[in-house]
Amino acid sequence: MESMKPASQVALELDVSLKTLYGWILKFKEDLATPFVGSGNLKPAAKALRDLEREIRELREENAILKKAARIFMNDRK
Repeated sequence: MESMKPASQVALELDVSLKTLYGWILKFKEDLATPFVGSGNLKPAAKALRDLEREIRELREENAILKKAARIFMNDRK
C-alpha cells in the first residue's frame, strides 16, 4: 500500500475488518490489469458479452429487414 496510514487504521476508518481490507487489497492486485466494476469500464469478459449481444441484436434486425424484402419481392411476382 502506498498510504502512510497503517492498514489497521484504514480498516477502522472504513469500519471493516482487517481481513476484509487485506482481501480488497489482494483483489485489487489480482485485478490490477482490469478496471474496477462500476467505474464505467467493463472487464474484458463483460465487454465481450456486451459486444456479442449487440451483434446478435443487429443481426436480428438485418434478418427482419431481409424477410420483409423477400415478402415484398414474392408479392411482386404474383
